[in-house]
Amino acid sequence: MLEDLAGSDWTNEQVDLIVADYFDMLGLELSGKPFVKAQRNAALQALTGRSRGSIEFKHQNISAVLLRLGIPWIQGFKPRANFQRALVDGVERHLAARPALFENPVATVAPTGLAEQTSLFFEAPPTPGFEPTPAPLERIVKKFDSALRDARNRALGRQGEERIFFHEQASLRAAGRTDLARAVRWVSQEDGDGAGFDIRSFDLAGRERLIEVKTTVGQSTTPFFLSENERAFAEERPDAFRIARLHDFARQPRAFELAPPLDTCVMLRAATWRAEF
Repeated sequence: MLEDLAGSDWTNEQVDLIVADYFDMLGLELSGKPFVKAQRNAALQALTGRSRGSIEFKHQNISAVLLRLGIPWIQGFKPRANFQRALVDGVERHLAARPALFENPVATVAPTGLAEQTSLFFEAPPTPGFEPTPAPLERIVKKFDSALRDARNRALGRQGEERIFFHEQASLRAAGRTDLARAVRWVSQEDGDGAGFDIRSFDLAGRERLIEVKTTVGQSTTPFFLSENERAFAEERPDAFRIARLHDFARQPRAFELAPPLDTCVMLRAATWRAEF
């Protein structure tokens, strides 16, 4: 049977089976529950008549789609782009029937109050480079907007801000600046939104660091929204304004920092329009 199917297109039924299996494994991985990839592959071979290699390749293709959607992908199935329409449609069907998998793909985000117990790893920001969305992905990327999802997920945003707040305090204390650590303020929580930044911190010399926190469960290149107020504040205070970008919040959050001028490190595009009379 495997020989008969070699080189033939996957049917919708086969695609739906492998997509469902992938998301089931992803849920287990994110919740820290064990599973054996080889056993799952063998079960899919029996159900679909496809070879081990073909199934593994499709798993990597699914990872590539999820990467573009800002959804965590299974470690060990490194994204391998081959955006076949049938596979993209299968992912779309699965997410459309289970919107929570996109809106809140992580049930294991660190709860409020525990952020100070985990250190953050800051890395170099990704290099800007415009890659057009492949044609088969255009509809699904517009339908499942990761930047909009993260912007309206207030719980995720608050947890990200909390993580940076405690990180700033801990970093200053570790450097012997307990005085500055005590002066760090969570502005968005104490004063409300509107300041143009979330956290008021300091460098070791005592200069202000005015940090806007952007958090995602996706990868480092997942897009994010920047309000006009935040953009204008970045221009007003380029000496102090910083964006702390938290990513991979589903597992072990990592971060990088962006400093003005922002158009040298990200590609800014108008996302909304204000209509007045």
